[in-house]
This record gives sequence, C-alpha cells and structure tokens, in this order.
Amino acid sequence: MTKSLRYEIGPIRPPNEAYSLLIRFTRNCPWNKCAFCHIYKERKFEARKFEEIKRDIDTVKEICEDIRQMSVEKGHGGRITESLVETIFSSYIINECYKSVAVWMYFGAKSIFIQDANSLAMNPKVFIDGLRYLKEAFPTVDRVTSYARSSTVAKRLSVDDLKDMKEAGLTRLHIGLESGSDALLKYMNKGATKEEHIESGKKIKESGIELSEYVVLGLGGKKWWKEHAMETAAVLNKINPDFIRFRTLKILKNMPLYEKLESGDFLLPTEEDILREERLLIENLEGITSLIKSDHVLNLLEDVNGRLPNDKDKMLSVIDSYFALGDEQKVIYRFGRRSGIYRRIEDLQDELTYFRIKKTIKEMELKEPGSVERTISLLLENYI
Repeated sequence: MTKSLRYEIGPIRPPNEAYSLLIRFTRNCPWNKCAFCHIYKERKFEARKFEEIKRDIDTVKEICEDIRQMSVEKGHGGRITESLVETIFSSYIINECYKSVAVWMYFGAKSIFIQDANSLAMNPKVFIDGLRYLKEAFPTVDRVTSYARSSTVAKRLSVDDLKDMKEAGLTRLHIGLESGSDALLKYMNKGATKEEHIESGKKIKESGIELSEYVVLGLGGKKWWKEHAMETAAVLNKINPDFIRFRTLKILKNMPLYEKLESGDFLLPTEEDILREERLLIENLEGITSLIKSDHVLNLLEDVNGRLPNDKDKMLSVIDSYFALGDEQKVIYRFGRRSGIYRRIEDLQDELTYFRIKKTIKEMELKEPGSVERTISLLLENYI
C-alpha cells in the first residue's frame, strides 16, 4: 500500500450502520444538553464547509483505489476478500480509515451514514450538494442515512426541503424521540416537545424519506414509567414511523442525569421495571405498521422484534417468557446476556453453559456479596 491517507470520522453511529461508510458533514451536536447523553459534552458544534466534505469524499475514493491495488498485489485480483480485510486489520501500519473503508467495501459499498448528531442543522444547500457529490463519487450506494433532531425539522425545514434531500440521495433519518411525554422531555432537557416530534415525524414521512424513531427504555425511572410508556406510544401512533428502535437507559457518571440520580430525584428502574415499561408501550401501539427493532446490546431482550400489528403478540410473549422464569434463571440469563454469552431466553436450555454461569455467580457471591449486580452494571457501561 503506497499511501496512508486520512479523513475525519466522528464518534458514533447507529448499530445498524456498522458496515456503512461514515462521512462527517457536521461536528458534534448543536443542542448538546440532553441529561442522558455524554457524547459531545464540552465540544462545539460546527457545520463543515462543502470543500471539506468534498475533500474527505475524494480521500475515501483514493483509499478505495489503494485497497484495490493492494488486492491485486496480494493475488486477490482486485476483489475485496475476507482474507484481504484480515490482512489490513492485522497491520499496525495501516490506519483506521483504511480499515473502515475496507469493511465497507467488503460488504458491497452499499450504505453511507452521515455524521454527527444533527446533520440537518447545517445549510440545506450545502447538505444537498454534499449528498449529490457522494452519489456521484460512489454510484454503488443505495442507502444514505443521518441523525437529525425533531426540533430542527419542525422549525427549520419544509416538506419540500426534505423532498429535495431525498432527490439528492438521502434515504433515511434517525430521530431521537426518546419519550413522548412533555414533562419527561423537559426533565431530561431534550430541547424538543411532543408536538415537535409529531410534526417532524409527519414531515419526514410525507417527504418519502424513511423514518427511524429511537425510544429510551427506562427513561421514566421508577416514578414516571407509566407516563413514559403511554405517552410515547401515543406519539408513535400519530407518526407511524418506518422503524421504532429501543435503547435501554444506562447512566454514567459524566452524564447530567447522574446528579439527579445521586440526589434521589431520579429513581433508577430495575431491568424488570424496564421490561414492564416496554410491555406497556408495545401493548398501546395501535393503528401503525412500524417495524420494531431491539438492535442494541443494552437491551435485555434482543428478540423483541417484529412488524406491527401482526407481530405484537409475539413480541409481548417474549417479554412474558422472561417474567415466567424463576429467580435463579433470571439472574443467570441477565449475567449471560451482559457477558455476551446469551442472545435470547432459549439459550438457557444449553445445560452446560447454564451450569458454568451458575457456578461463576455462586463463586462471585461467596467471595464478595453483591458483586454479581455490580459486575452486570459495569458490563453495561462497556457497551456505551
């Protein structure tokens, strides 16, 4: 490989964009005040100029050519094989940009995620110019997605603006709904109202852009879980997003919400509390055809997935099957899930794995009572 080129890569992307090319149109978050978020604190929001974005896209094209040349030199005939990707990842002299692009190419170079937290806060013309340049540079791409804030869409953009973005290549927007409760949105300093969530969701749907709404399970804590579930369901029923994606709350010490937790103002829910909340929310989703996804390792029950309305009973039964477990089974499942051993409740049927986890838990508790719950909490922190 003859070059060691670099382009900017932001800190986060949705889990389902793991194999997407990451292109940074903006830096950080223009709001940056949510109590449950720690990602962009102390960082200034910047909208990148078109020249910067273009330069990064051109750099990615050069990296693609470097990788194809390496494929030829290694005897792969220009193909991006698993062996070639492993070679790239095993080299300490090849930087993370090449590794990211190699994975993208290996999976077909089909999708792009535009970073950071709210790309639609930038000048719409610059955003559209960037989209068009992306599509020209990478004609194999069939999906281009980005994060956006409801307040930005509701206050600054028209349906025609969004249609122009769709025509330029934008196919999906990821919106952090978090909750449909105005009181909880204010408490969490979300910077958006229920009505703004509904307005922006309807605008995006009308434009033809796919809409993925994120809900934070546990955000209501022990005090407001019913309001959170019921009012979030009511908002989603009015929007009918293409996707509803669940994320489970985990509070870190560098989040503003941690202070409310320490003062006793916010009461942390247990995992069973969160499942009751999730069940109530799903139960009250009516008249919509959204696809529900639990595609994040923070969620205790990964297999709460399905299309509404047909799969509602199936999803509720997954939650009910957890509550039907005995106390020992629940702890073993939670420990196995958070350790990356279990993915679904049916995995408990593996008797050897069950025995090993049970033995580990018993030894930990004998040595230090309470260590299992502390370990589960620490394991969750690793996933944020």
